[in-house]
Amino acid sequence: FGSWLNIPVSPPVSGAPVIILTVAVADCVHLLITALVERGNGAEKKQAIIESLSINAQPVFLTSVTTAIGLFSLNFSDAPPYRDLGTLSGFGALFAWVLSMSLFPALLTLMPMGASKSVNLQSRIMGRFADWVILRRRPLLLIMLGVALTSTALLPRFNFNDRFVEYFDERMDFRVASDWASDNLTGIYIINYSLDGEGSGGVSEPSYLEDLDNFAAWLRVQPEVKHVASFSDVVKRINRSMNADRQSFYAVPENRELSAQYLLLYEMSLPYGLDLNDQLNVDKSASRMLVTLTDVSTAQMNDLRDRAMGWLRENTPEAMHVEASGQAVMFSYIGRRNFEAMTQGTLVAFLLISACLMLALRSLRLGLISLIPNIAPPVVAFGMFSLIQTEVGFWTSFVTATAIGLIVDATVHMLTKYRHARINLNRSAEDSVRYSFATVGTALWVSSVILVTGFVVLTYSPFLINGMLGLLVSMTILAALILDFLLLPPLLIEIDGRLRGDASSAPTPTPTEAS
Repeated sequence: FGSWLNIPVSPPVSGAPVIILTVAVADCVHLLITALVERGNGAEKKQAIIESLSINAQPVFLTSVTTAIGLFSLNFSDAPPYRDLGTLSGFGALFAWVLSMSLFPALLTLMPMGASKSVNLQSRIMGRFADWVILRRRPLLLIMLGVALTSTALLPRFNFNDRFVEYFDERMDFRVASDWASDNLTGIYIINYSLDGEGSGGVSEPSYLEDLDNFAAWLRVQPEVKHVASFSDVVKRINRSMNADRQSFYAVPENRELSAQYLLLYEMSLPYGLDLNDQLNVDKSASRMLVTLTDVSTAQMNDLRDRAMGWLRENTPEAMHVEASGQAVMFSYIGRRNFEAMTQGTLVAFLLISACLMLALRSLRLGLISLIPNIAPPVVAFGMFSLIQTEVGFWTSFVTATAIGLIVDATVHMLTKYRHARINLNRSAEDSVRYSFATVGTALWVSSVILVTGFVVLTYSPFLINGMLGLLVSMTILAALILDFLLLPPLLIEIDGRLRGDASSAPTPTPTEAS
C-alpha cells in the first residue's frame, strides 16, 4: 500500500510494521478470550465464535477507528516522514480490523479450541478485583485524581532541546564520527549569516568591513562559539601580506578602491576551478559569515541568535539586520513548529474520538466521563517521565497523537460492557462495573501487555525518536490500563450511579452470569 502511495522508507516509517502488528494482535485477543469464555460456559466452538463476534463487533470496530484517527492525526506534522508513518499505520490499523473480523474467526474454526480453565479462573479473579475496587472506590478516586494532578504539576519541568546528532545512538557510524569531530576538531553545529552591504560591490566598503569585523569579534567572545570565519579576516590578511607582513597592517583597508583591488587580486590568484562563491554572492553585495558552535542545546542556540540580532540592531546598518540560517537553526525551530502543529492535530483527534465514543455509547454522560481516563494517561506518563529526564525533543509531539487512539481501547471495552449491563440487563452501577471486569477485564490486561510489549520493541531502535516514541507510548498505555481499572469504575459509580439514583450494590454475579 505504501509503495502505491510512493511513500519512501525512512527511520520513522520503519516503526509502522511494529505498530500495525501490535494493534492487530490486540484486536484478535479480545475475540479469542471472549470465545474461550463462551466455551467455558458450555457453548459449542462455532457458537462461541459467533457470540464473540457479536459481543466484540462494535467495540473492536470502534477501537480500530479511534486508533486510526489518532495515527492519521500525525499528518498535521511538519515532518513528512511522520506524516508517512501516520498514513501507513492508520490504514494498517483499519486493515487489521478487517482481517480480525474475517480471516481470524475463519482460522479459529479450523483450530482446536477447548474450554480454558485459566480464562475462567482469571474471570473470577477479575470479579474479585472488581469487588475490591468498588469497596475502596472513594480512596481510589482521590488517589488517582491526585496522581493525575501531581503529574500535571510536573510537566513544566520539561525543556525542549533538539540536538539532531543525538537522534542516533552510539551504534551508528554517523554518531561516532560526529562525536569525534566535535571533541577533537571543530563543532558540528554551524550557523550562517548572509550580511548585505550597500549595493553591488558593497563588500569592499571600509565601513561594511569594519562592521563585519566587529561582529566577528563580538561572536568570538561568546561562550557558545568555537570558531568564526568572516570575509573581513581575508581582507585583513591580504592587507598585512601586501605590507611586508607587518602586524600593524592587520586591519581593514582605509578606502574602498584598495579593498576592491585586494579582492580582485585574491580572486585572480585562486587555483583553477575555485572562486569566491562560498564567501560572496555574484555581485559582491553580501558576504557569508560562518559561525561554528560548541555542543549547544536548542535553548542556548536560540539565546545566542537573539543576542546576535540585538547586537546587529544596535551596531550596524539596517541592511545587516539578518537572521541566522543553517541546519542547526532549522532543528532549533523544528521542535516548536511540530509541537504547535501536533497540538492542533491531537486536539482534532481527541475531539473526533470523543464524538465517536458519545455516538457509539449513545450517552453524553458516559462520553463525558470517558474523557477523564482518556486525557489523564498521557499526562501521567509525561509526568513520571519528567522525573527521569527533563530534556525532550520534537518527538514528544508525536507521542500523544500516536497513543490517544490506543488508550481509548480499554475505555471503549469497559464502557460498552458497562452500558450493556445498565441498559440491557438493567443492573446497578456497581453490578455493571462487576460485569465489565468479569467479561472484558482479562482481555484488557492481556491486550495492554501486548501493546506495551510491541512498543517496547521500538526502544531498541538506534534512532532516538523511534525509541523514545516506543517508551512513552508504552508508559501511556500502561497508565491507561491502571486508570481504566482504578479510576473509571469509581467515576461511573459516583457520577452515573448517583445521577440514576442507584441504591446500594446488589449481590455480585457469578462468573457464568458474566457472559
